[in-house]
Amino acid sequence: MSDWKDKKLRRSSRNNKIAGVCGGIAEYLGIDPTVIRVLFAVSVLFGGAGIWIYIILAIVMPKAGPDDEDF
Repeated sequence: MSDWKDKKLRRSSRNNKIAGVCGGIAEYLGIDPTVIRVLFAVSVLFGGAGIWIYIILAIVMPKAGPDDEDF
């Protein structure tokens, strides 16, 4: 297991449904990607901020390469 300083927030190339944002966040936090996806869905239903957050993160977060996947 790597040190927390070595972790980088990147879009997942393995745990992706649309752009890999939720999978990347889940890998960074070390939790199940379904939990993050549910949280995004809830934020979309209550206020709509989840759509904008997802789009911004999909643009800003770099895509993980094959060497970055350690989850």
